[in-house]
Amino acid sequence: MVLEIVAGFVLLLVVVLLVAYVVNIYNQLVSLRERAEQARQNIDVLLKQRQDELTKLIDAAKEFMDQEERVLTQLTDAREQAAAAETPAEQAAADQQIRQALTNFEARAEAYPELRSQENMLQFQERISEIESQIADRRELYNESVTHLNTRIDQFPYVILAQQFGFEEKELFRATEAEKADVDVGAAFDSA
Repeated sequence: MVLEIVAGFVLLLVVVLLVAYVVNIYNQLVSLRERAEQARQNIDVLLKQRQDELTKLIDAAKEFMDQEERVLTQLTDAREQAAAAETPAEQAAADQQIRQALTNFEARAEAYPELRSQENMLQFQERISEIESQIADRRELYNESVTHLNTRIDQFPYVILAQQFGFEEKELFRATEAEKADVDVGAAFDSA
């Protein structure tokens, strides 16, 4: 009788420890998933700020560059593509288009000293540059969070529970080939 009670207690203890272990693993996976999602949302906040700043930059530029509709159209189209981007791959393509449009815009602004000298234009351009830098930092943090989550999901014993609870790997932000290519500044000035 005593042996049965001890065996029952040991079995109960093993079951409780196993359940606690499974709960711990599940909670770690949830935490990693939420960190990756938070990192993604932080990028979205900066993308929204960039959109707002681009809108202000475009409005300010319209006052001075009515005859440069092509440059403004390119910048506006790039902004709209970035606003519509949902996946990291779409955002990478939109970012490339924005960078190209900004390069063309800055090159064109060189041709208009009165535009270049406008304090608000300079402030907008500086703010956009700051935001671009922050976006790059946040994407690095996002990739770090996603890599940590994806690695954990693939490790034993996490892989078993991840499959059971429906945890899936997240997509990393990857730069497009165009973003990795060298920038031909001379060509940007010539095309502007």
